[in-house]
Amino acid sequence: MKTDSKIQEDVIHELKWDPSVTHERIGVAVTNGIVTLSGSVPTYVEKSAAEKAAQRVAGVKAVVEKIEVRLSGLLKRDDQDIANAIINQFKWNVQVPAEMIKARVENGWVYLTGEVEWDYQRSAAEHCVRGLTGVKSVSNNITLKQKDIQATEVRARIEDALKREAVSEAKKIIVELSGTKVILKGNVHSFAEVKDAKWAAWSAPGVTTVDNQLQVSDRG
Repeated sequence: MKTDSKIQEDVIHELKWDPSVTHERIGVAVTNGIVTLSGSVPTYVEKSAAEKAAQRVAGVKAVVEKIEVRLSGLLKRDDQDIANAIINQFKWNVQVPAEMIKARVENGWVYLTGEVEWDYQRSAAEHCVRGLTGVKSVSNNITLKQKDIQATEVRARIEDALKREAVSEAKKIIVELSGTKVILKGNVHSFAEVKDAKWAAWSAPGVTTVDNQLQVSDRG
């Protein structure tokens, strides 16, 4: 089992290794395997990249992200410019049903609302916004349309998808259903496995909510 100091060292090295992250401005603290990132970066997309870099490190159980986006003069945009850029991005992305989504911008903070058929459409809309100049944060409040689903069919689809994705602990993941909500429980060995399981759950037709309670545990 890794010590907190070793995890901290590895996270710092991962941040340095990632060319999309300005690691010099990011602080790393670790307590009981929980990593806290602090400091500031010039863009929101870099903030997200730093969090993903920390999640890639073995032994990390959770990441608390407290990084602030501080835009330089060259990166600042007014809210109208950002809103226009979002509209254009939506129009050019075939995965985004632009007519179903609304965006509101306040001081660089973007709020997405609306209702779509699939989670990948909701994720695509957020992805469009993340990399835009001037964006400080994104609140994705887009919901999914309700559908009639069969519990046994959804559970089977999720379990099959987990196996196809080669999630090593697939057999140990518990899949529970409450209406159109999927609850994932159990232990896995990495954030990658957590993401694969969550993706599999969202890919099942009719699912509107995923409560991902999976825990990352050390291999021992």
